[in-house]
Amino acid sequence: MYTQCPECLTVYKLEAELLVHACGCVRCSHCDAVFNALGTLAEQLPPEPFTRLAEHALDREPPTADVAVFRPRPVAEVAPEGPGTSPLVEDDIASGETGEDFSQLTFTPRFAKRKRRSWRTPAWVGVCTVLILGLGAQLAWAKRDVLIADPTIGPVLETGCAMIGCRLPLVPDPSRLHLLARDVEQHPSVTDGLLITASVRNDASFAQPYPVVTIVLSDASGQRLAMRRFQPEDYVGDASARSRGLASGVTTAMVFEVQDPGQRAVAFAFSFE
Repeated sequence: MYTQCPECLTVYKLEAELLVHACGCVRCSHCDAVFNALGTLAEQLPPEPFTRLAEHALDREPPTADVAVFRPRPVAEVAPEGPGTSPLVEDDIASGETGEDFSQLTFTPRFAKRKRRSWRTPAWVGVCTVLILGLGAQLAWAKRDVLIADPTIGPVLETGCAMIGCRLPLVPDPSRLHLLARDVEQHPSVTDGLLITASVRNDASFAQPYPVVTIVLSDASGQRLAMRRFQPEDYVGDASARSRGLASGVTTAMVFEVQDPGQRAVAFAFSFE
């Protein structure tokens, strides 16, 4: 709050506790004048420029405080026991007072009131938790290939899946397949057939499905003579082995049967899809 010295017009900022000591009177630190600070007391300063604060009349009838929030209960006064004495009990109602009786009034701050618990709050928390978990599961399934192929998250997922008895989906990454050796020879039972074998290792940190293998036969000048694409079921007859795929770090042998294009075929190439 603010007040103004009537002699030198100096405006001071003060706290309400400062007015208690001398019933609202304060001493100006500039001109040493003593004045009643209540005469110009204001919560805010008027917009500048200003010269004087608004003055309040101090000779009016005191206002009535009519909003009661607390009144202590009456205390029974007991007179000392002795001959001719009896306990005196104060009774406002018996004395003829017609005002309101606040003897049973109790005041409890709002922050101290206890709110009655409701089943709705835990229910909403449970519903929100289920929805968040469901959303996380959908995002993880949509990004499953990226998560499984990650060198940090992939092994954790594989370990957790092995503990609960499930199997992670196979993630294809043909660039991680390394051709170690290859060979071609005449088919032992087919006259115009060739038998091509290849040794392939999975260098990925996760299991991969068997790839689509493309074999190209060419002549000495590099001209293509024949080409064939082999699906996994064409060179892996065991369905359970196809479902397991190529485990990480495992080397497997692949055998392909192709028709001999003639004596001009001197070179062949592999590619994985």
